[in-house]
Amino acid sequence: MSGIPGARTCPGPGEASDLKSPLGAKFREPLTETRFQQLFGDAEQEPELLAEPRWSRLWRRRASACSGPGAWRLLLARLPPLRWLPHYRWRAWLLGDAVAGLTVGIVHVPQGMAFALLTSVPPVFGLYTSFFPVLIYTLLGTGRHLSTGTFAVLSLMTGSAVERLVPEPLSGNLSGIEREQLDAQRLGMFALQLGVLATFLSEPVVKALTSGAALHVLVSQLPSLLGVPLPRQIGCFALFKTLAAVLTALPSSSPAELTISALSLALLVPVKELNVLLASVLCFTSSLDTRYNVQIVGLLPGGFPQPLLPSLAELPRILADSLPMALVTFAVSASLASIYADKYSYTIDSNQELLAHGVSNLVSSLFSCFPNSATLATTSLLVDAGGNTQLAGLFSCMVVLSVLLWLGPLFYYLPKAVLACINISSMRQMFFQMRELPQLWRISRVDFAVWTVTWVAVVTLSVDLGLAVGVVFSMMTVVCRTQRVQCLALGLAEGTELYRPLRESHKLLQVPGLCILSYPAPLYFGTRGQFRRVLEWHLGLGEGSKEAPKTGGPPDAAAEPVRVVVLDCGGVTFADAAGAREVVQLASRCQDAGIHLLLAQCNASVLGTLTQAGLLDRVTPEQLFVSVQDAAAHALERLELSGPKTCTVWV
Repeated sequence: MSGIPGARTCPGPGEASDLKSPLGAKFREPLTETRFQQLFGDAEQEPELLAEPRWSRLWRRRASACSGPGAWRLLLARLPPLRWLPHYRWRAWLLGDAVAGLTVGIVHVPQGMAFALLTSVPPVFGLYTSFFPVLIYTLLGTGRHLSTGTFAVLSLMTGSAVERLVPEPLSGNLSGIEREQLDAQRLGMFALQLGVLATFLSEPVVKALTSGAALHVLVSQLPSLLGVPLPRQIGCFALFKTLAAVLTALPSSSPAELTISALSLALLVPVKELNVLLASVLCFTSSLDTRYNVQIVGLLPGGFPQPLLPSLAELPRILADSLPMALVTFAVSASLASIYADKYSYTIDSNQELLAHGVSNLVSSLFSCFPNSATLATTSLLVDAGGNTQLAGLFSCMVVLSVLLWLGPLFYYLPKAVLACINISSMRQMFFQMRELPQLWRISRVDFAVWTVTWVAVVTLSVDLGLAVGVVFSMMTVVCRTQRVQCLALGLAEGTELYRPLRESHKLLQVPGLCILSYPAPLYFGTRGQFRRVLEWHLGLGEGSKEAPKTGGPPDAAAEPVRVVVLDCGGVTFADAAGAREVVQLASRCQDAGIHLLLAQCNASVLGTLTQAGLLDRVTPEQLFVSVQDAAAHALERLELSGPKTCTVWV
């Protein structure tokens, strides 16, 4: 920066200087925003406020994609295998991907059928959900270690909506054709699942949601574990209603299914897949389904289902249920993808992930699949088994495909109680998340409160309402934290060019008549009142000067009245119309009070909003500076603390 016009060296031994400067420092003239654009901006471009509209730039960008190179770049961005497959290390990665994919596929088979019970649809639909979404994500996803498929929380949310929107007749006596029509209608309700509306949720909300939902899964599987045919409870307090119904019907439980459940839980953890085959063989050889009326999976239709187009007339009924499921889908999947991307030092494309999960849910729902996402259990298994890339998903699909085409009859006699045990055992990792609460308490009390409120709401109300409560409460904490920020008074650290909060040290230099304030928060309708009160107190304007709010350094009552104020806007990330008008009113009041207002470090968005609100009618462009140092240097010259030819800013 020594080449900036106006730069000059430190004062000589005989020259006066009011401030001690760093050794070997050089000096330059203060830079306003206008001067900075003249020196470093693009002379051929118009200023920010007169620039080309955003919609026009987007249109030109879309039009450039129609060219040959643009179309190829778009294809590379939307089909990640075109980028990573040419660089695939076949000798080093293929075996790991094959073993990991086959291992995850073996887990997908019983887990998919088990989670179908949570969704209130036949088990074969869980196999469809373990095939089509995995295949689509392999083609569109950017998470190399992510495993998608059935997810217990989504299955539970979907099942609650299915029972409410398409309830099963109370009699329960349906013919084969009527049962197929009911199942088709239930899946058609979610063919319009709006995964593309997903967005990020905070980590405490997601973890509390999954932990609370795990308790719902555990309680919902009790009737199947005990062999008690009970209608599914939905709505608020469903968990407590289910517990009450189970306790009432406990004397009529089936000893055979209770025995199967106990044995399955004992063997499920070490030998999950083997346990499924053993249970099928035991039920077949002992005729448990006919002797003791044990509920079994039954016939799994071979092949693939015919595509089912949904009726748009059902969209208003399912929109309220689809939105929270879409939020959970992308939040969980994106969080898992980010965790493993950071662990293995690669990046993911958030927009492409949103597209991958949206297309995965939309297309797969046409083939009788229920909502799906990435899951922690299968993702961890994929990594532990040596998976390296998305190619492992193809091997996983091969296992599920073999069951759909040839091996389905082997699961005919599989007791549903075993599937209920699989659902319960798959919740272990979600329950283990509660062990992180002590650490969360030490890191952030606010995040701990968000976790607790969300978990209690999910358990006592329902998963959907609990998610809504958690999101709203999380947003409220963010808003409250922006309203509790402290406006910091800054002083110059002697011998440096650094301005630090006055409360940090008593050795900071304060210039009489100069007030440098930093407001580190967005300036919007919720903070405009606090902003006004703090500035009034610091500058002695209006009634606000009589009360002393919590600030970074209260002014000395006997000090010289403020003649120049520098407002550091570096922490103001955005400003709305109300906040911008507040700054304009402040400029007007400072002008009436004879106080020279300088603004520093306004980003382009904030500066544009302030300009549109009429700030330049109250101040000149020469009062807008690129840094606090430049604004303070201009203030010192204005206060005549330095001679007209003394140094101003250190560089």
